[in-house]
Amino acid sequence: MSDDRASHWETIYQTKAQNTVSWYQQSPEPSLTLIELVGAAPGSAVIDVGGGASHLVDVLLGRGFDDVTVLDISQAALDADRTRLGPDASRVTWIRSDVTAWEPNTDYDIWHDRAAFHFLVDVGDQATYATVLKRALKPGGHAIIGTFAPDGPEKCSGLPIVRHNAESIGTLLGDGFKLIDTRRHEHKTPWDSVQLFQFSTFRKRA
Repeated sequence: MSDDRASHWETIYQTKAQNTVSWYQQSPEPSLTLIELVGAAPGSAVIDVGGGASHLVDVLLGRGFDDVTVLDISQAALDADRTRLGPDASRVTWIRSDVTAWEPNTDYDIWHDRAAFHFLVDVGDQATYATVLKRALKPGGHAIIGTFAPDGPEKCSGLPIVRHNAESIGTLLGDGFKLIDTRRHEHKTPWDSVQLFQFSTFRKRA
C-alpha cells in the first residue's frame, strides 16, 4: 500500500462528511444503469473498487445482491460505510487495500470503479491496476470504469489525475477485453458545479 496515498485519503475521510466531498452521489448513476446493462443478477459477484463512502453498496443490497465487496484504501471511508449500513454491513465483504497492492483470492462478475483509477498517474501503477483487474475478473465478466473525461477536471481532492477515454483504457486492458459501451456523464457536485466524466464498460473475453 502506498503510504502517501493511504495517508491522504485517511485525512480526507476523517475530516470531511461524506456528503461534502466533490464525488458524492445520493443516487449512483450511471453506475446502476451500466450494472443493469451487463445483465447483473442478485447472485452476481460485484466488487466496487474505491467504493468507500459510495452509496452503490446500499442500492445493490436493497436490490437483493448478496455477493458484494467494497475495496478502498481508507479505513475511515469503510468505517463510515459500515456505520451507515448498520446491520446490513455484515452482508458485505470489506477490504482495506491500495488496489495496486491487492492480491485477489476470488473471481468477480463485475468490477466497478468510479473515480479511483484516474488517480493513478504513474504508468507502472496503471499497468499493475490492469493486471489486478484481469486476475480478479471472470471470463465473460465486465469492467465498468468511470474517470474524468478528456475535457474534465485535471485535479481532484488536491491531487493530479489522468483523464481517460474508452480508447486509453482499452489500450491498457489489451485484446482480452471488448468495449461494449462508453458514455459521458455530467456529475453535479454538492456545490452545484459540473464535472465531466466518462464511463467505459468492457467485457472480458472467454
